[in-house]
Amino acid sequence: MNNSNVVRKQFLDLLRGGNAHQHFAQATDKFSMALINTKLPGSDYTAWRLLEHMRIAQWDIVEFTRNAQHVSPPWPQGYWPAAGKTADAQDWAQTLAGLHSDLDAMCALVADPHTDLSTPLAHAPEYTVAREALVLADHNAYHLGEFGLLRGIIEAGQTAR
Repeated sequence: MNNSNVVRKQFLDLLRGGNAHQHFAQATDKFSMALINTKLPGSDYTAWRLLEHMRIAQWDIVEFTRNAQHVSPPWPQGYWPAAGKTADAQDWAQTLAGLHSDLDAMCALVADPHTDLSTPLAHAPEYTVAREALVLADHNAYHLGEFGLLRGIIEAGQTAR
């Protein structure tokens, strides 16, 4: 295996989770639909709001990387669902599907041997595919860790009742 393939494989492992991070499915599987809008005590975080933030940010990173015409949402409010918005089962499913779909798109871009991971993006010469893949992986790992804590606190609060 040449160095380029090794680097691609390592990026893909980082994007997909595992190793030092929990896989996305492990964190979200069997999460109670009754708890998706439960607020973390002292905050506006809910399981759905946090995952929807991850979805919006991930979509933005992927589109920025592959589409020179992409316009990012306004910072920071465009990266979160509207304050007070709650989700139903369809919203939850769409959020999870979007997270999987956009992650698959970034993984396909990284895995493509025609993608030069280190060449500056034509529309943003200070950025590369490698940088955007790292930002996406870092952002997802950070918030997936938060999600795990949020889930534990919310579920513990339910069992304490």
